[in-house]
Amino acid sequence: MDPMQILLLALVQGLTEFLPISSSGHLILAPHLFGFADQGLVLDVAVHFGTLIAVVGYFRRDIWQIARGWLIALPASRPANPEARLGWAIIIGVLPVVVVGLLLKDFVESELRQAWIIAATTIVFGLLLGWADWRAQRERDIARLGIRDALLIGLAQVLALVPGTSRSGITMTAGLMLGFTREAAARFSFLLSIPTILGSSILILRDVLAAPETVDPTVLASAVGLSALTAWACIHYFLAFIERIGMWPFVIYRLLLGAVILLVLAG
Repeated sequence: MDPMQILLLALVQGLTEFLPISSSGHLILAPHLFGFADQGLVLDVAVHFGTLIAVVGYFRRDIWQIARGWLIALPASRPANPEARLGWAIIIGVLPVVVVGLLLKDFVESELRQAWIIAATTIVFGLLLGWADWRAQRERDIARLGIRDALLIGLAQVLALVPGTSRSGITMTAGLMLGFTREAAARFSFLLSIPTILGSSILILRDVLAAPETVDPTVLASAVGLSALTAWACIHYFLAFIERIGMWPFVIYRLLLGAVILLVLAG
């Protein structure tokens, strides 16, 4: 692949991973829209690793406090603390997608990476996000997130195995439907992404090591860096403005994107 193509895909990944518009759908569509060759597993893992660096770096203090609180509360005789409860919520929330991902990995990769599926999920789950944002009470903050909430959000995250759904979009939708504020739903979605992205990268690492493709290490490192920088900016500005702007700008974008895909397919 041309280095500019690689950097463009890194930019696409960084801009879309944490916005509720589906990064996997955009990465699958980009080669079709720009006439690229398929980017392959190596680049997919590299740009996802960049977004992992971004979210870990952005939430480094939260991660430290959650880990510390979780370890302190491990002995049964010690009372639970808010950080420990959030740690358990993240663990519970990631389990469904780990189990289902292991079972359906081959099916998802072979059968669901199709443009018409991306168009359908982009539109349907975009409308669901808009409905949830419109109807949500938005009264609960992240400190009130319990194990039941985490499990329901985790079950919703399983739907993101279908390209076009958007992992962040469906988990925020579930959070809004459970009565959380936009900021709380987004924050838990981002924290939940850390083990999810790490686990998915590990899951396909064997395939990456066996892949015949090679990418210039300098260009690959640049792709990781660009993906990380753009993802960090997206997290920062999304959390800063989401309570003011709401989810509807992303809903409208999804509807337009889905319509364009359908028009291209029809033509």
